[in-house]
Amino acid sequence: MSKNDIKVALIGNPNTGKTSLFNQLTGLNQKVGNYPGVTVDKKLGVSKLSSTQNAIITDLPGTYSINPTSIDESIVLKTLLKKNIKESPDVILVVADVENLKRNLLLFSQIKDLEIPTVLAINMVDQMNRKGITIDLSLLKKELNTEVVLISARKNEGIKDVKAAIIRCHVAAKASPLCGINNQIDPDYFTKLKEISPNYSLYELWLMVTQNNYPETVTKEEKEKLLAFKKDVSKLKKYQHKETIYRYQEINKILKKTYIVDKSKAKDLRGNLDRIFTHKIFGYVFFVFLLLAIFQSIFDWATLPMDLIDGTFAEISDFAKSNLPAGVFTDLLSEGIIPGIGGVLIFIPQIAILFLFIAILEETGYMSRVVFLMDKIMRRFGMNGKSVIPLISGTACAIPAIMATRTIASWKERLITILVTPFTTCSARLPVYAILISLIIPDIKIFGFLNLQGLVLLCLYALGFATAIIAAYILHKTLKIKTKSFFVVEMPNYKLPSVKNVFFEVVEKIKSFVLEAGKIILALSVILWFLASNGPTSFDNVEKNTIENTANQNFSKKELQQRIASIKLENSYIGILGKTIEPVIKPLGYDWKIGIALITSLAAREVFVGTLSTIYSVASGDENTATIKQKMASEINPDTGKKRFNFPVGMSLMVFYAFAMQCMATLAIVKRETKTWKWPLIQLFGMGLLAYIASFITYQILS
Repeated sequence: MSKNDIKVALIGNPNTGKTSLFNQLTGLNQKVGNYPGVTVDKKLGVSKLSSTQNAIITDLPGTYSINPTSIDESIVLKTLLKKNIKESPDVILVVADVENLKRNLLLFSQIKDLEIPTVLAINMVDQMNRKGITIDLSLLKKELNTEVVLISARKNEGIKDVKAAIIRCHVAAKASPLCGINNQIDPDYFTKLKEISPNYSLYELWLMVTQNNYPETVTKEEKEKLLAFKKDVSKLKKYQHKETIYRYQEINKILKKTYIVDKSKAKDLRGNLDRIFTHKIFGYVFFVFLLLAIFQSIFDWATLPMDLIDGTFAEISDFAKSNLPAGVFTDLLSEGIIPGIGGVLIFIPQIAILFLFIAILEETGYMSRVVFLMDKIMRRFGMNGKSVIPLISGTACAIPAIMATRTIASWKERLITILVTPFTTCSARLPVYAILISLIIPDIKIFGFLNLQGLVLLCLYALGFATAIIAAYILHKTLKIKTKSFFVVEMPNYKLPSVKNVFFEVVEKIKSFVLEAGKIILALSVILWFLASNGPTSFDNVEKNTIENTANQNFSKKELQQRIASIKLENSYIGILGKTIEPVIKPLGYDWKIGIALITSLAAREVFVGTLSTIYSVASGDENTATIKQKMASEINPDTGKKRFNFPVGMSLMVFYAFAMQCMATLAIVKRETKTWKWPLIQLFGMGLLAYIASFITYQILS
């Protein structure tokens, strides 16, 4: 970042098209970080405003005002009040929806009163003719006393104008308030407030009093004077109410001159579609069929590329083992690193398809209808409609889903949502389900069009969601936390999804999976290879003892090598660990090899497959490196002589992973969000016990 770069904060109400504008301004020059001291994702991007000027764009969380009701919204206030000087913006870019301009301008008026250079970008102007809307742009600029730009972020219209407006605002470096609240509410009160410090605008001082947030630069003396204004709480609430009324009065005056809506010219299908998608019966039916179609597609579309990736890495591993000089490095490469990388990349097709559908549903505006539809159901179980967003986004990853609970104002509802979200089937479980389903469920069609494997996957997702709901109900009845609850949801217009937005979302999620989960899987693959290839003193004598054993003299050279590799694995460090826990997991149908995979998958669920891939690569002791699916399919239970991964074992494993908290990163985030180890430990042991009991029952019944 250069000193000459303009710091721009992108702000707006939810569903105004902030993400689309951010993507148009920054393209692929984006990165995801966290706000200082807060575990909430923030998107940063570099935008080339001109040949000589760049801007650093920060996409702030969506908010309806800078009087926050949630942690997400409080981040906006802290940024604007220069809570952290390095994060302080030079220019504010406010995004408004052309159809909801009146409501959006409340936030704009508050920001304008902070006297920070501000650009107003009115989005979705491609909808103006259809909605019968006309705007007098030059008069609106004059009335608002700011740069106003009409854009269509989806269609890449007006983006150059936005960039030019940012430069002009930054050069001017001066901004005047829109609504002078001092003379409209209590002139004497606000005159005395302004006298506290000439370093801040009147509205900044007012926000310090009402929101209890202070910039880094505020002195101890100034803070003490501000605290004196907080004594009369009833007066503060009364003045805040008056402020909101006055702002809307001023906004109405401005829009009456500049903004015209002729309903006779409007052509809108929104009402008809809403009647279907939010219907008390058909809405749920449509949602279930939509989910069914998504999971069918995941299996139907991903099978070919997954098999191709699986086979390719098996061939690469085989090639390395056959052509490189025998030794530790070749073993590490062919049995540790290559299977580890393959264990990451093989699931990209399924994860890409899942995120593709989620991004499309969010882009079209349908996801908000799901939130509205589910509110009545959620309330019966101690949550509200906003809890659906974490539960649904939990199908991608529980970590950002738990962060998303910050939009829930009620602490009890938020805590319940945090605790039950890990039950929803995340993308990390998808690799486990995918490999097990392909092994134990036949690839056949029911009724000629329903894929049985996709149907089983849908049932596993439904099981996770149902468990989350039941757990929420139990917590709702047992947690003795007093709280107030309210529910507000934005119902955006339906629109065709932006290909650019969907593409960026899918790429970002795949990148996150490969880099975050991939690092864990690859590192563990190497560690596992070492632990499986080394052991105590007895390990070094395995080969000699096996060759000298008369019982093995009738084996062929290939069979003898496999026997040596198998005994070596049992006597390795990892084998000893697996053997130690085997008595505990044997009632579930698992052996010591599966036990090793269960332990390592505590780091991340998807590590389960990569662990077995590495273990079976080491255990084979053969130059012919089969695919992970073939290795698992050919694994034999020595006690029964039948396949290890049969129907009872496969179902038991899937049930175990449906309930178990097999993710240390999620536990860490729960600790950060709840500020105590109490709740993550309850999750770890509670979900673990439930997983053990449920998988035990499953295996015993099916056996």
